[in-house]
Parts: sequence; C-alpha cells; structure tokens
Amino acid sequence: MPEGIIVKALSGYYYVMPVEENGVPSVEGSAVQCRARGIFRKRGTSPLVGDRVSYMLTENGEGTVDEIRKRETELIRPPVANVSLAVLVFSVKEPDMNLNLLDKFLVHIEQAGLDALIVLTKLDLADPAKDTVAEVKALYEQVGYEVISTSSRTGEGSELLRDRLAGKISVFSGQSGVGKSSMLNALMPGLTLETNAISMRLGRGKHTTRHVELIPLDNGGFVADTPGFSQLDFLEIGVEELSTCFREFAQFADQCKFRGCTHTHEPGCRVLAAKEEGLISESRYQHYVLFLTEMKDKKRRY
Repeated sequence: MPEGIIVKALSGYYYVMPVEENGVPSVEGSAVQCRARGIFRKRGTSPLVGDRVSYMLTENGEGTVDEIRKRETELIRPPVANVSLAVLVFSVKEPDMNLNLLDKFLVHIEQAGLDALIVLTKLDLADPAKDTVAEVKALYEQVGYEVISTSSRTGEGSELLRDRLAGKISVFSGQSGVGKSSMLNALMPGLTLETNAISMRLGRGKHTTRHVELIPLDNGGFVADTPGFSQLDFLEIGVEELSTCFREFAQFADQCKFRGCTHTHEPGCRVLAAKEEGLISESRYQHYVLFLTEMKDKKRRY
C-alpha cells in the first residue's frame, strides 16, 4: 500500500503527496486526491495536513486514506500535524523590530512544544551606526534560541536557513510585511509566492490563505502556508503556565521561597533576584509581567 503525506485538505478531500522508498516526499509527482475512510469518523478523528498516511488508489485515479501514522505533534490552530519547527520572522527595518510581539510568539511556541528558530530579515536595511541586530541576536541566543540574520536582496543567511528547513515541516509566524514570501522565493527559485501568501499576521486585513497547505521545498522540507497563529490571546495558556514559557526562568524558579511563585513581588523570589543580577534580561522580564497582567485581565472578563 503506497504511503504519502497530506499536503492539503479542502472540502472533504485530502491531497496526498507520495513518498519515495526512503521516506522523502516525491515533490516532482502530483498529489493524489483522496477521501478518508468512514472509520475515522467513528473513531472521532480525522486526517490533518501534515499527516503521514497509507492510502489506496481507486479506479478513477483518486484514492482513499486508510491509515494515519502516529503523529509527532498536533497543532489546533493552525490544524496541522507533525510540525517540528516554528520559524519566527521579524524584520530589522520596515517594519521596525517588535520584541514584545516576538516574545508573545515565543510563549505560544514554547507552550506548543515546538522548536523555535528566529529569523531576522532585511539585514541590508540595518543602520550600520547601531548594533540593534547584534544586540537582539545576543539576547535571544543567550536565552537558548537559534537566530539567523538574512537578506533576500543580498542572499545572506539563505543557505543556512535552507539547511534548517530540510526534511522538516515548518510553520512560519511573524509580523506582516517582514518579507516572508520574498525570503521563501529566494530559498526556492520558481516558487513565485504572492506577497503575504505565507501569512501569520495579527488581524491586519484578510489572510490570503484560508486553508492549511504544505508547500514542498526541494530538500525534503515543507512550509505550512496558513493563516496560522492569527490571534495570540493567551486564552489557551493557564496563568500558572506562563513562567514555564520563559525558558531562562527555569533554572531559577525551583529556588524560589514560595511554591506557586508568580515572580512579581514575592520575598525570596530567585527569578526576581536573577533579573536584578542581570542574569535575566530586563526586556524579557517586563514582557513576562505585561503578559501576566493581560492574562489575568482576560480571565476575569471571561
């Protein structure tokens, strides 16, 4: 029975791209339009984009999804399976760097259990008189995140990013207008994505794409083309979970005097002490407090 990966789900059909014997998707072949077996409905489940499946061809050239392989990850919003990497795309200029928004995305990525890769775009527009890019890179690398600086115009960072996307399903997030489509077009000539096609904007206008679809790269990787994390409202995260989404807090939180410490005012808080000692950045800590206040306000309203 042939195997493949679901690259699109639309109107009850699942489009399955065959995989070769070594498990690598055959990007040169066309996807097979399939229906799912009724047994999935009885089990209360359904295939998702990103699922690795077994399927059977039917007489009319279409197919039937017969079996879903065990999922490594499963996102609710966007509904996609087996994503292993979240690529957070933020520009150096036009628009300016928004670290508050970057940290908000990182909270959601941590809560989803995905690896995060921060990609800084439009490096060619950076002010040489300022060390903004170096400062941001140093800040997040110290926390433990990988940061790649890129320029679609000069090609800088493209090969490094291309290598990181190989063999993985990646979901792209970030500000609108940061050059996600230009970057992907540069990574894979001939892709010719429309501007904002890879879009995970925060409510600024309508999304170009209304369904989840995987765009195959020629190195075995896929990029999820989806509206994505369209509302970062914290409703799916418990107040007590927030501090665990700031990974640099972990080594200090166990040393706090009180259990359930919020790291805001409690005596004997080791996280607060670490912040005062410069072991936790001021900007990251202030964003934590801001998000905590926002979450508490929303919990009260709901």
